[in-house]
Amino acid sequence: MEENLTSTNLLTNPGANDVVSHLPSWLQPEWLRIALIVIFAPLIYYLMLSLGRRLKRRHGVKLGILYHAFSLGCGIFFPAALLEPRGFILDNIGAFTVIFGGVFVISLVDRYVWELYFKQIQNIDVPKFLPEVVRLGILILAVFWALHHFYGQTVSGLIIAPGIAAVVIGFAMQDSLGNIISGIALQAGKPYAHGDWLLVDNRYAEVIEVNWRATRLRTHDDVLIEIPHRQMASQTIVNLNRPTRRHAVRVGVGIDSSAPPSRVRDVLLHATSNAKGVSPEPRPKVYLKNFAESSVEYEIKFWIEDHLYFNDICDSVRTNVWYSLQRHGIKIPFPTRTVQVERPTRSKQQEVQSTARQILRQQPLFKSFSDDQLDALLPRGQLTSFGRTEKIIEQGANGDSMFILVKGEANVVLNRNGLDTHVASLKSGDCFGEMSLLTGEKRSASIIAKSDCEVVEIGKPILANSLKENPELLAKLSALLAQRQLENEGAMAAQTDTSIVRAKQSEYQTTFIDKLRVFFEL
Repeated sequence: MEENLTSTNLLTNPGANDVVSHLPSWLQPEWLRIALIVIFAPLIYYLMLSLGRRLKRRHGVKLGILYHAFSLGCGIFFPAALLEPRGFILDNIGAFTVIFGGVFVISLVDRYVWELYFKQIQNIDVPKFLPEVVRLGILILAVFWALHHFYGQTVSGLIIAPGIAAVVIGFAMQDSLGNIISGIALQAGKPYAHGDWLLVDNRYAEVIEVNWRATRLRTHDDVLIEIPHRQMASQTIVNLNRPTRRHAVRVGVGIDSSAPPSRVRDVLLHATSNAKGVSPEPRPKVYLKNFAESSVEYEIKFWIEDHLYFNDICDSVRTNVWYSLQRHGIKIPFPTRTVQVERPTRSKQQEVQSTARQILRQQPLFKSFSDDQLDALLPRGQLTSFGRTEKIIEQGANGDSMFILVKGEANVVLNRNGLDTHVASLKSGDCFGEMSLLTGEKRSASIIAKSDCEVVEIGKPILANSLKENPELLAKLSALLAQRQLENEGAMAAQTDTSIVRAKQSEYQTTFIDKLRVFFEL
């Protein structure tokens, strides 16, 4: 009998009989209390599972096996705590139920606070380490509350008792704690966020993750860099995405000292403005930066929208600059004092002139020209080079020249209502821009180099000299232009009376003769 009493005292706290005595008389029989616990425990467990299923399916709350343990603990603890005296077993069940309840609260906070409120409603990407700190805090509070309520441990006692161990652990984890504190300070100031491009330690890198200990970045070479928060907080951070993603980039180039600065600026500005990826606003700028030993140094400043394409855009700018300088006869000097003189050989000049003459001979406008007259039109075999994606001519621009495509391919692009439409392709042997040469009309479309192109340009002064020396060419050109005008209007198909067609053609020819004389000042 004494052994049974001793065993019972091990499972119950002092004053257990007083708890039972305060129950109504009809609940005091032990068999009835056990029966009620057996009835209500599965009911509460079922209700908790129903709640969890609803939260998981309708609200997306992530619940796992620990929620089943929490539901089972609630099903056992609450009816037992009301009907049975507190004891060792019941206190343990209650403590574990509270801890599992903390895990349940963490799942609710993750779903409703971090995902729903911050990410979906406020559109704020919360750093990874902040939810981790909150989860740890909730779990610690649950453990402290369980120890205090079920085991009589005070919070001060829990903190003071392991004080020495905490000091030792603190020294061992001072770097980690410093990273956590620095991370909190960085997030309070928010100098950067996920997706921002930073300049750190003279390296450009994109922020891909901010966790509790460090910031992870990715360079243009897809190399991962992890920098602890203490190190990030102790250095200057240049954020290329703040206040906007648009930011300026500078590219240097050395130019021959004999080139006039004003002309160099115009060439560099035009080349940069037409480079792919360069923002049209603000407009690019060019500065004369320094007079170096073997060159004059210029700096090109332009704006880009996304630093992800930094290398591609800089490559496009430098490529356009090289081709543009070559076209305008401006040299990029070698970093030596050696004088290098390059002249095209006579055979190269003859080859270019022969190719250009054959191309012109196939064009209807120039079939009536003799070889000598065609040679007079050609600028003695001097080629002009254009790089891939460069605009050879631009729609709407003034023009008084035509081009012979000697080498390469190009696209004809028409801009309507702000949208570019590819309408035709040009290849080696094609000519374009002849209407601007003959009438001075604005360019009707843009010609964009599809590959590296070499072209021969025939300007207005050259054709004017040929027309002055050979007046009979004026009548031939005006007759051909009149023929084209009739074809464009459909007059040849609509009129069956040849006399009417001849009269209209004569009228157009007279009009074009007058226009050509005025345009070429004949």
